[in-house]
Parts: sequence; C-alpha cells; structure tokens
Amino acid sequence: MRKLPPLNAIRAFEAVARRLSFADAGDELGVTATAISHQIRHLEAYLGFQLVERRPRQIALTPAGQELFPKLQTAFDTLGEAFAMLDKDVEQSLVRVTTTYAFAERWLVPRLSEPDLKLIE
Repeated sequence: MRKLPPLNAIRAFEAVARRLSFADAGDELGVTATAISHQIRHLEAYLGFQLVERRPRQIALTPAGQELFPKLQTAFDTLGEAFAMLDKDVEQSLVRVTTTYAFAERWLVPRLSEPDLKLIE
C-alpha cells in the first residue's frame, strides 16, 4: 500500500499553489481560508518541510512547493480526465424526468419495470 499524505491536504495545497491564495482555494473547495491554512500546515508537518511561505497579505511557494506543484497538477489533471470519461458513460444512459412527487410515487414508479432504474429525488 502506498504511503500518501492526507488527500484533503494534498488537494488544498494544489488549489493554493494554483491560485496563490488561501481564500480563493477555500472558495474553490467550499471551505474557509482558515481550514485551507490548517490543511497546508498539516501537510507541511507530515512532510517535515515548508511548502508555502506566508507573507503579510500574500503567499508564495517555497522551492519545495514549486517543485511539488507541477507534479500534483499533472496528477489531478489525470484524475479529472479519468472521471470525466466515466461521467460521459453515465450521462449517456441517464434519463432525468422532473415531475411532482405524487405523480412519480403513484403512477410513474410503479410502472418502471427495469430493476436498475432509480428514482432521483
């Protein structure tokens, strides 16, 4: 089994390195800038060296952060491409019907005969 740092911390670092902002990375990932900062500190503690240089109103990547960032960016791009291919397969077989709950429950769902059809609420 691979020994990897916490994946949330890796994801936070990649977003910070790309945007050079804790606040922007937090907005992207749906968390606060403080949470992003904690994730970066956690990753740095795990690795034993600093990745981000914190300056007043500004951050910069350390040489180690600059070396790590492009490799992580490539890895995340590869993951994104892999999951995008899966999404295309799912999207092609998905039919979405919007209706009232009463109609769906009393008429539509009882008439669905395929065992793998699901009602998405």
